[in-house]
This record gives sequence, C-alpha cells and structure tokens, in this order.
Amino acid sequence: MTHNPGQDDDLVLSPSEQRAHNLALRASGTKKTSTQKSLASIALGFELFVVFLIGLTLFGLGVFDPAWVGLVIGGVACLLIIVALGLMRMGNVGIILGWIVHGLYFVGAFFLVPILFVGLIFTGLWLYCMWKGAQIDRMREARL
Repeated sequence: MTHNPGQDDDLVLSPSEQRAHNLALRASGTKKTSTQKSLASIALGFELFVVFLIGLTLFGLGVFDPAWVGLVIGGVACLLIIVALGLMRMGNVGIILGWIVHGLYFVGAFFLVPILFVGLIFTGLWLYCMWKGAQIDRMREARL
C-alpha cells in the first residue's frame, strides 16, 4: 500500500493485494461485491478450521458431560460459519452471522478459558477487516 502526501483518503492496492482481491471476487461468483465482504469471507474461512479444532478440544478434554456435546457444539458453530459464508453475498446477513460467531467465542470462554485468546485474536482480525474493507469500499464509490 502506498500513501501519497496530501491525499489522506487515497488508498492504492499493491499488485499482490489487487490480485488477491480479484481472486476473492472470482471465488465469490460475482464481479461486483464489496471488499468488506471479501475480507469477511476470508477471515471466516480461516476461522472455520479453528472452530472445528475448538470443537475437537471440547470433546477431547471432556469439558461437557457427555463429552460428545463438545463435538455437537463445534459442528453447529462450523455450520453457522458455512451458512454465513454462503449468505455473504445476500445483503448483510453474512456479516451479521459473522458477528454472532465472534460473540460465541466469548461465550465459549466461560467453558474453556483459552477460547478467550482465540476469540480476541479473531475478533481483532474481524474488526480490522470490517473497518478497512468499508474504507476501501467508500473510496471506490467516491472514485466512481
């Protein structure tokens, strides 16, 4: 990203960032999608693997009685993320479900404290994606 003095609102993507953005647009199946939604999809895609591993951890440590409840919780959370990814192109439903997923991290911290650290990291990433994606979308709209 380069910054031109005197143009605080000008954001220029590097060639690798532009390629990644174009790839995300192609993967989403649309040509006109917001950068915010593209970044949100990428973040939730990474979180899908982590949430799956959290479910396995809840099961393996026997946090719940019976232990299989941890697998069910992890599976339902993974399903929620998959639905959010699928609905990302339809209005703001995917974004709202993404916020719910991040709220669930903090609920999970009541059962297993290390989930709090994972939740803080991914919620920070999510907040950055929401903020920076919205900023890029606003600048694109202003240019058009």
